[in-house]
Amino acid sequence: MQRRNKPEVLAPAGNLRGLKTAVDYGADAVYCGGKAFGMRSAPKNLSLEDFEEGARYAHERGARVYVTFNVLPRNNEVEAMREYLGKLKDTGVDALIVSDIGVMFMAKQVAPNLELHVSTQAGVTNYQAANAFYELGARRVVLAREMDLQAVRDIRARIPDDLDIECFVHGAMCMAFSGRCLFSNYLTGRDGNHGECAQPCRWKYSIVEEKRPGRYFPIEQTAEGAYLFNSQDMNMLAHIDDLLDSGATSLKIEGRSKSAYYIAAMTNAYKTAVNEYMVQRGFEDADGNVLKPFRDRVIRPGDPEYGKPDTEDAIMSNADGAFAGKPDIDAVPVGGVPSGNVSAGNIAIGEPDNLSYHARSTRRKSNTAAEILPEGWHHAGVRPAPHVTLPDWLLDEPDKVAHRDYSTGFYYPEHKVRQSTDRSAYFRAWLVVGEVLSWSPEDGGRVTIMSRNKIEAGQEVEFVLPGAAPFAYTVPAGGFRDADGHWVEAINNPAHVFSMPCPQEVPVNAAIRSRTKKPTLKAE
Repeated sequence: MQRRNKPEVLAPAGNLRGLKTAVDYGADAVYCGGKAFGMRSAPKNLSLEDFEEGARYAHERGARVYVTFNVLPRNNEVEAMREYLGKLKDTGVDALIVSDIGVMFMAKQVAPNLELHVSTQAGVTNYQAANAFYELGARRVVLAREMDLQAVRDIRARIPDDLDIECFVHGAMCMAFSGRCLFSNYLTGRDGNHGECAQPCRWKYSIVEEKRPGRYFPIEQTAEGAYLFNSQDMNMLAHIDDLLDSGATSLKIEGRSKSAYYIAAMTNAYKTAVNEYMVQRGFEDADGNVLKPFRDRVIRPGDPEYGKPDTEDAIMSNADGAFAGKPDIDAVPVGGVPSGNVSAGNIAIGEPDNLSYHARSTRRKSNTAAEILPEGWHHAGVRPAPHVTLPDWLLDEPDKVAHRDYSTGFYYPEHKVRQSTDRSAYFRAWLVVGEVLSWSPEDGGRVTIMSRNKIEAGQEVEFVLPGAAPFAYTVPAGGFRDADGHWVEAINNPAHVFSMPCPQEVPVNAAIRSRTKKPTLKAE
């Protein structure tokens, strides 16, 4: 399979519509499960016929399709997996995501034309494991989610350049080690390692004292109880330059159970951010023309700068500023030229003053304590570069989908993901109100939509556009029509066809969203 010359945005899909939506909104690749042997059983997933159609649709648009084949199989499933794989290999999909070494060998025998990607379920946390899988035929490792940025670059520096590193960048995080968890099995009998997790880590818990049955005491200082294992969601949009500079080649968005709107919005956000990275790093011009091959900024063993103690740690300098929470930081970039005031989202390289202890201590700390390095060992550094700045509209996109509290996962040791112990619900400040069926230039422009929620005169809406900022529009009065062309006062009937004025052409299937009158705590 031809290697890509730029970072990959990898989007989720729980069905064929989700796959096509991801591709339409810029995904370089889509991962999805079949009707069996995937780690998500809640979504409808794809049939063999869906894979054929989806692969054809993706390939016509320059994207690829990866199939999750990453359950931990039991003895009585092995031959069934072999039979299913024999059918799957002829659908046109590009790669298999596997976690079990036996399944990996099976895939090499039955489907040698498919690329092999090692799932996060395999728990790859070091370069030795990555190299071992490479020798066994893998061409990608999905790193364990508990890896920090230093671990990513240390792995990148010591593996072949043609071994991809895939890292999670957005979405829900499991509280267990790389997803290997028996909590759901123990409490409900539903196997979390077979895609049936009941998510008991997000349930509400209280304490009952043995001699006082029926009296429930909250674990935290709240009458609503506590959610002990309820992890924050990940959001690395503002920090993808740190991750790509550290050697990641694929950015994975979590969410095969999510809606088509979620897939569209987050795929578009990360694809746009990657395009900004490519331009600001000098790999492409504004029109997407290649200026030089993409390469990370990791300093590898054998490079002249490797192991030098005075090598500037640009990533941790950026992290200091980004997490300091100071709106105006005077930073001095490498070379000593003052950079002026910069915001927390636009940090120049250098040493900001008056940072908190926690911000400063992101320097050289492991996840648990100060490191004692063995003789001869050096962490892989990164070559300095300015922070990639993203437009405000783009940084706002993650807040326009339903989400839990955000974090940056484990990438920054002093700013690790935490539990949201007081609630497990989602924030939702924006609502999908419709989907575009067609657009016509007649009467100054009209859009026909499938309604999802109420739209009325004077309402502010946004059309989510692929590869661009959303189109913000105030709905005028007196322009609504129903499916029969009759004038109506408002769009107030879900799952019905309506039309309304829209001066700008908008693509078919584009989501239309509007800010909720009162933010809620539930999923979209």
